[in-house]
Amino acid sequence: HPERIYNLVFSDEFNTPHRRFSDGSDPRWTALEKNDYTNDAQHYYSADNAFTDTEGNLVIKSEATDTEILGFNDVKHKNERITKHFKSAMLQSWNKFCFTGGIMEAEMALPGRHDVGGLWPAFWLLGNLARHTYVGSSEHVWPWSSSVCTDKSRTAQLVSACDRVEHYGLHTGVGRGAPEIDVFEVQAGSIKANKGAFLKMPVGQPFMSSSYQVAPGRIPRPGEGWWPAPGQWYNNLTGGMNTSMNIIFYGTYNHFRDDTNPAEQDYWSDAISYNRQLNESHFGKFHKYRVEWEVPEEASKKNNYTKSYGYIRWFLDGETVLEVKGEGLNASGTGAEISSEPMYMLLNTAISSQWGFPEKCPSNCPCKTYNCRGGYGETCGFSEGFCDMINKPVEYKINYVRVYQDKNDPKQKVGCSTPERPTRKFIEAHKEKYMQKGDLQPLKPIQNGGGECSVAAPMNATLPQSCGGTTRGKCDVSRNPPTCSCLSNWTGPYCLSQAANDDVIWDPVETLADLGFRGPNLKGPMGVMLAAFILFAVTVAPIVLNNKKKRRKGYSRVPDYERLVGA
Repeated sequence: HPERIYNLVFSDEFNTPHRRFSDGSDPRWTALEKNDYTNDAQHYYSADNAFTDTEGNLVIKSEATDTEILGFNDVKHKNERITKHFKSAMLQSWNKFCFTGGIMEAEMALPGRHDVGGLWPAFWLLGNLARHTYVGSSEHVWPWSSSVCTDKSRTAQLVSACDRVEHYGLHTGVGRGAPEIDVFEVQAGSIKANKGAFLKMPVGQPFMSSSYQVAPGRIPRPGEGWWPAPGQWYNNLTGGMNTSMNIIFYGTYNHFRDDTNPAEQDYWSDAISYNRQLNESHFGKFHKYRVEWEVPEEASKKNNYTKSYGYIRWFLDGETVLEVKGEGLNASGTGAEISSEPMYMLLNTAISSQWGFPEKCPSNCPCKTYNCRGGYGETCGFSEGFCDMINKPVEYKINYVRVYQDKNDPKQKVGCSTPERPTRKFIEAHKEKYMQKGDLQPLKPIQNGGGECSVAAPMNATLPQSCGGTTRGKCDVSRNPPTCSCLSNWTGPYCLSQAANDDVIWDPVETLADLGFRGPNLKGPMGVMLAAFILFAVTVAPIVLNNKKKRRKGYSRVPDYERLVGA
């Protein structure tokens, strides 16, 4: 291999205060305004709960606040009216910034208390073919990463290596999906190692779980809570100090209600994960989290006909948490492999009764509704101290997110639709799966200025009312009301986001000219004749046709009218 030289290809330092991330406000991130129906979620994702503070951090705020929702439940497939008693936020770079291979690092301070369970902060990557919380986009797509044609992939993988007809620009014989790389999912709490649910594990709460979630999964497989028997799980896994294989969760059985043949269409997905012990310092204080991702490569002349299977490595403050080698996936015989998909970034805090809540429902507690402002029947199911903690909003803070890639490695690319793994046409052809009811498009265009401003605001201050200050935008008083006009390199309604774009657009939107169509030359006599024909077609011709239609129905013609149109 040539020498590794890593260049910074993405950086968000969050140094500009008062940024917001609602759809159409930022070129890098989208903060969801959406109910979350997945994983027994107790929260509503509000775009207002994600913002940058005055200390150079992105803040994801979680709070005990009610939200009335009337909408379509993606899981139950029906409209319903419900109340969510918590608000939080999720940022996604879906279909804006994706990368294939490289290093991603962030410095962050976890929310809440280390010894109180109930919050689910996460930092992760997902293949661009699935948009998280948009359940329809994930069915038979998450978390597939396999290009082997089998009887199972033929029926259970939406785009499998068995496909021999090219659709939506997807390559024949190449399986596609949306695998998941969890830099961390953090669970706080007071259950120590070798106690309770962690009886057989040397790591207890609080912990971070670093995972590669992939399909197809292994059969046979270990039972949850038990260490795997020989041949039941993956080889080539290496854990670091203060870590343990996560034997509580080995993966998911995936069944979808609209499938007609569950025996053939259902599938297992695996969670290859290790838990790393955390402590009080990780909550409220900043630490560095990193993942290194090497993409597989087929044997060819340029690599001396040596196939490489890739790897994923996780680090906390420079110390190894886990390494998953692609050789171990290959040896499993499932056809699963290290991801080659363009993947996007996600940052969120969830609140779920599946994560950090009491393992068993307390006696005389229904554990059906979770509401910190309710009576005993709605508060008894929380972990001790949870409501006291969240009655004052808690904050997950991110100082920066950076991505590096090796400029000498052609496998490593920036872009959500690459030559090897295109996604654009597929998403456009199935856009309803990536939208909520009422959306016109999955993502709104980025708004460049237009936010309402005030001439009374201090022009040198980095405020929305001052359009970010004199170096970012100006308040255009010629408009009524005055609105922001952004200067070069700044965008968003209030000019608070740096403009951003991919250096290379691998899969540009096609025009008629790209398909070989050339329109007529409208200059000279030909243009005059064409213009006269079009004028006749849109004015006189409809009148003549309508007149003839009336004549057939027995209407009397007006002579002067006939002479006018020459009938």
